[in-house]
Amino acid sequence: MADTVARAQEPVVVAEGADGPHDLVEAAGMPVGSGVIKPGYDPRLTNEDLAPLRNQSWGSYNIFAFWMSDVHSVGGYVTAGSLFALGLSSWQVLVSLVVGITIVYFFCNLVAKPSQVTGVPYPVINRVAFGVLGANVPAIIRGGIAVAWYGIQTYLASAALDVVVLKLFPSLAPYADVNQWGFLGLPLLGWCSYALLWVLQAAVFWTGMETIRRFIDFCGPAVYVVMIVLAGYLIWKAGWGEIDLNLGEVKYTGFDAVPIMLGAIALVVSYFSGPMLNFGDFSRYGKSFGAVKKGNLLGLPVNFLAFSILVVVTSSLTIPIFGELITDPVQTVARIDSTFAIVLGALTFTIATIGINIVANFISPAFDFSNVSPQRISWRMGGMIAAVGSVLITPWNLYNNPDVIHYTLEVLGAAIGPLFGVLIADYYLIRRQVVSVDDMFTLAPSGKYFYAKGYNPPAIVATAVGALVAVVPVLWTHGPGMHTTAQYSWFIGMGLGFLVYLGLTKRRQAA
Repeated sequence: MADTVARAQEPVVVAEGADGPHDLVEAAGMPVGSGVIKPGYDPRLTNEDLAPLRNQSWGSYNIFAFWMSDVHSVGGYVTAGSLFALGLSSWQVLVSLVVGITIVYFFCNLVAKPSQVTGVPYPVINRVAFGVLGANVPAIIRGGIAVAWYGIQTYLASAALDVVVLKLFPSLAPYADVNQWGFLGLPLLGWCSYALLWVLQAAVFWTGMETIRRFIDFCGPAVYVVMIVLAGYLIWKAGWGEIDLNLGEVKYTGFDAVPIMLGAIALVVSYFSGPMLNFGDFSRYGKSFGAVKKGNLLGLPVNFLAFSILVVVTSSLTIPIFGELITDPVQTVARIDSTFAIVLGALTFTIATIGINIVANFISPAFDFSNVSPQRISWRMGGMIAAVGSVLITPWNLYNNPDVIHYTLEVLGAAIGPLFGVLIADYYLIRRQVVSVDDMFTLAPSGKYFYAKGYNPPAIVATAVGALVAVVPVLWTHGPGMHTTAQYSWFIGMGLGFLVYLGLTKRRQAA
């Protein structure tokens, strides 16, 4: 721990630009010099964005708001509502939700600590386990997944915006027809909506981390206000007696419900697996680990449970009012006979989606890609690479083809578990929570994390073994028991990554 405590007290070197140090772009939206760069740090591993932070100022509310932005999206709304339609009773679903989100809370605290203590983002803390160059393996895997989901989330938000635009301006319907005004599989109206959201997200991201912090501080509570107003309106229309916490028929009771509940728990953990893995990108800004844990407690178990109940109340009331179950909040708002309500609701959910996209799928690849070539790719440049990549993959075609999205994202997602397992095994069991910050920024063969030419073979092998085994049920879904096993691919990969890395490292140390 002494290494991390003393890091901010040593001399700092600010790398100069073409015309001197004052021309540097601010590090991740923070003031120049926020990253503490010491004289011995290798420029091939260092820039202002990746270096340990000088000041860590985020409090519990900022972390709480981060999770609110992550939960309060259209995707989070539909996911929570879908759990109540699995054929379980309401109390069984609530138990599954609490258990699943408590697991996420526990794992997020484990991931948060190494980055909060050292002040470095996720790809940098991975240098301890994977090696100073090997850390690019988890960075590229996580960055690739984030780029794909960034494009898909932007597309889903733009599709929701299209619904509202057509509700207000029905004459634009021809421009929403891909056969009349289509290009690369997307109609003209879709291109306009996508471009608008793409620019808005890039603008928020470009202004820096402090603006993002203020943005997510607003997004989460704003969605709560609109959802409470929406629920109040539906209760006023239908009456309190129409509220039903069971969105579907209860099909499973007793021990028959256990496998379904376990599947629901796995779904909750899998939904948060991406943000959970790179949570260090945010916990590094926490002023203390205690503040981060408190923010996680409020933002995960407490917030997710309250949000889920609100989702069910709102969704159940759509049946008596509109004659069908609607689990998409944008579609619910679009059914209301009020232009003001439609615009307000649509804008709020659009802003919320921008919030979660920036949090979950923009910041991660920004740090990940910057880690690959720190001197050529800044934090902002890494984010813009992700943004451009998200358009090039034409996410609307990806999302509209279930087979493609299944094999692409699930195969990559199978690697998230092993990455998590390796990081946790290394920091808590191998290092005993003691790391050398300076050695994460040197390519000298004498550095603790140089290993074999910058790569740590046990970490690479453990990731490969965990990913290969975890991906089998994902690809072989028609095999005996594979469909059910695929739900637990994250747990399988995480467990194998954890055990294989631990075993290989202990064996290597003993030798």
